[in-house]
Amino acid sequence: MTIHFGTDGWRAVISDTFTFSNLHQVTQAIADAVESEVWTNHSGGAHAPDPKKMVVGFDTRFLSDRYATEAARVLAANGYTVYLAQADAPTPVISYAVQQLNAIGGVMITASHNAPRYNGVKLKSAYGGSALPEQCRLVEVYLNDNEQRGRGPNLMDFDQARQQGLIQRFNPIPAYYEHLRKLIDFDLIADTPQRFVVDSMYGSGRGVIRGILQGCGCEIQEIRGEMNPGFGGVHPEPIEKYLGALAGAISTGMGSFGVATDGDADRIGAMDERGTFVDPHKIMSLALRHLHEKRSLSGSVVRTVSTTRMIDRLAKKYSLEVHETPVGFNHIADYMLKEDVLIGGEESGGISFKGHIPEGDGIIMGLLIIEMVSRAKTSLYEMVEDLQREVGPVFYERTDIRLKHPVAKERMVQALVDEPPAAIGGEKISEVCTRDGVKYILGDDSWLLIRPSGTEPVLRVYAEGRSREMVKALLKHGNEVADGFCK
Repeated sequence: MTIHFGTDGWRAVISDTFTFSNLHQVTQAIADAVESEVWTNHSGGAHAPDPKKMVVGFDTRFLSDRYATEAARVLAANGYTVYLAQADAPTPVISYAVQQLNAIGGVMITASHNAPRYNGVKLKSAYGGSALPEQCRLVEVYLNDNEQRGRGPNLMDFDQARQQGLIQRFNPIPAYYEHLRKLIDFDLIADTPQRFVVDSMYGSGRGVIRGILQGCGCEIQEIRGEMNPGFGGVHPEPIEKYLGALAGAISTGMGSFGVATDGDADRIGAMDERGTFVDPHKIMSLALRHLHEKRSLSGSVVRTVSTTRMIDRLAKKYSLEVHETPVGFNHIADYMLKEDVLIGGEESGGISFKGHIPEGDGIIMGLLIIEMVSRAKTSLYEMVEDLQREVGPVFYERTDIRLKHPVAKERMVQALVDEPPAAIGGEKISEVCTRDGVKYILGDDSWLLIRPSGTEPVLRVYAEGRSREMVKALLKHGNEVADGFCK
């Protein structure tokens, strides 16, 4: 069985590896893992969760609702009471439901921002965030053990499970809305109502932002909010290359700015009134400034190694501690569970803040953008310009370079550490970080991150510079590194 259950779950091509049969096997392994003492010992952050209660949700992908039903049948057959979402819902909504219902865990059927041909399983722990790496590894152990023993999944008739109360359909949105009303200033939004566009990218965030803002006086136009399992033929990822529809909506006067969420609405992107993409680096920086200066909130700041150092410059101004983590929101969640974190996020658009679950959430961040624009009483473009004047300017690019041959990640990292360049783009290297790949930090706070993939012959190169010329120089060096390893 070619199934690898990694951090945050398993993804595969529908009808190739992602089949009903394999899903049954994976869900059985989840049922076994959740029942173990190891799982319970790593479910910190929750108050004595019910060890026999699970939550199951799904997104808008092809067959996601059917897959969710099958997962619920397996869990019910293993004695769990399963709360099964009655309709597609965002991943953070399901994650919050796990915490709110005091469940021991949750299963979300989604492949997030991946191409339409994929589906997957995200695994949630009792604290309302992604399962810890130890919990995910435990699932894989049971998956392999069950296969070796020839042990098939337990499976219960759906109607019988419903009659016995082992599967209960529920709507997770109302409780999530109630929670958000404690974290977003809806009175402020109502006092200065905005006119904007929501691009749901055909994902499970459809209707959620518009729904909670009913009665606030905002003029909201939602695009790509209908059910379309093929996502219009594009990746449901809120990055500039996939947001042409949002740019078009703004250019035709449908709104003065736009927010976009990905396939399962755990990521955020935005666009100003000029149709300029506002990336998660700027969103997180604006959010940090807003939360501290306008709401007077404090706490540590957590960002991944690939996220902007504008965060660091703001945190220094506010005397807030910054934690840098490897790529992946699970590393941010670790800090959110053990200390007072003001905001945590990553360059891919997964961001959360104080009082919320330890999970990237495109819905709450979209609402926070609306709150920020309402408070500033100016345009999103002007807000970004002001941010750049304060802690910029910064320019950012990322490229993925495919190598001709696989290269051992450890060997590549060691080589990059042993022979760092004296300077890039005329700036000397001031620091070398190996937290996740190799990161060269330059004297002017520009940086280059080179992360070899551990699973495929790909070199991921991230560059942030204080000028476009510096970004080009950084990426050029990254390409030269790739060429060296191709020889």
